[in-house]
Amino acid sequence: MRWLLFLGALVGSGICGRDKFFGDQVFRINVRNGDEIRKLTQLVNSDHFKLNVWKSPSTFDRPVDILVPSVSLLPVKSFLKSQGLDYSVTIEDLQALLDNEDEEMQHSEGQERSGDSFNYGSYHSLEAIYHEMDSIATDFPDLASRVKIGETFEKRPMYVLKFSTGGGKKRPAIWLNAGIHSREWISQATAIWTARKIVTDYQKDPAVTSILEKVDIFLLPVANPDGYVYTQTQNRLWRKTRSRNPGSRCIGADPNRNWNASFAGEGASDNPCSEVYHGSHPNSEVEVKSVVDFIQKHGDFKCFIDLHSYSQLLMYPYGYTVKKAPDAEELDDVARSAAKALASHSGTKYQVGPTCTTVYPASGSSIDWAYDNGIKYAFTFELRDTGHYGFLLPASQIIPTAEETWLGLKTIMEHVRDNLY
Repeated sequence: MRWLLFLGALVGSGICGRDKFFGDQVFRINVRNGDEIRKLTQLVNSDHFKLNVWKSPSTFDRPVDILVPSVSLLPVKSFLKSQGLDYSVTIEDLQALLDNEDEEMQHSEGQERSGDSFNYGSYHSLEAIYHEMDSIATDFPDLASRVKIGETFEKRPMYVLKFSTGGGKKRPAIWLNAGIHSREWISQATAIWTARKIVTDYQKDPAVTSILEKVDIFLLPVANPDGYVYTQTQNRLWRKTRSRNPGSRCIGADPNRNWNASFAGEGASDNPCSEVYHGSHPNSEVEVKSVVDFIQKHGDFKCFIDLHSYSQLLMYPYGYTVKKAPDAEELDDVARSAAKALASHSGTKYQVGPTCTTVYPASGSSIDWAYDNGIKYAFTFELRDTGHYGFLLPASQIIPTAEETWLGLKTIMEHVRDNLY
């Protein structure tokens, strides 16, 4: 058995005085048996190395990627060698990737401030994404509207784009979620590209037109705005929300362990300093509660899709148990059709299966909550790549990723259109 795992010191990168990763490296190793799992766990749990888990253990036969802070390179290498754990270096200097990312982003937004249109092939600030959402609603007033669904812990607005041809009537709906983990920038970028794709293809692509004739689409491109801003101002690798935890110096909770679906079960932590801290209670994170309240008030969502990165996976419930979901056979068929459509664009291969057995146990997740609350078509995409760049996917891959993901999303939405229950 091998894992896909990133370990790293959470110390950020370069825009506006962000912390640095000078000399930090990514190691790739194989963990093949229980004894090697134990050895790696010993490494992870050592405060001396200042390591942090990015990806929890997987039951899949995949490589293990470890981000090693520069100050820990020699002792970690020594530990791996002494324990017989083979490794190779896949990224020689993480800061070099971050510097390239910063430069591209600043150049793109500089061009846009000079009057050029929104560059979908670049990463953007929260402000720029919100401005583009407003532009889409302005450009297509009969199809799209920007809706405020709440505010974050730090009082930023949370906006969704609603796409509807229903003339204000409540209809069956699809929810598209992205950016719940703030460092997964390809998810936010793919989501805002998807928003423009929907309005552009309506009345041009028969599939999109027929979907919108039957259902509304709600798209939340930045589900964790506070965390996203923090990745661009302080710490590029921040995952959680930015809420305060009374009695702890550690900030935030994992918003994808905070839903009321086997809350505080396996795959979540009660330690506020953990990357997978589940929060003090279900929906304790106002960002999660805003989505839950909106969906419950609407009352007729048929599909919930959450975009994440990375690993190239397409998963469905459950994450909190190995028990098969009642609709597992249908969900698996839909997911495999979507993965096949996605691969038809440029050959990108996705693994398909239920969350718990495809990656790892995870309680309190969005799609498990959706499924347990009557939203049958619940899926998680883990977008590109499989670990070469990890969370730092170059901007040059944004549009190819978005284009192929769109084919998968459209396949799922067509199935929902044809199977309104």
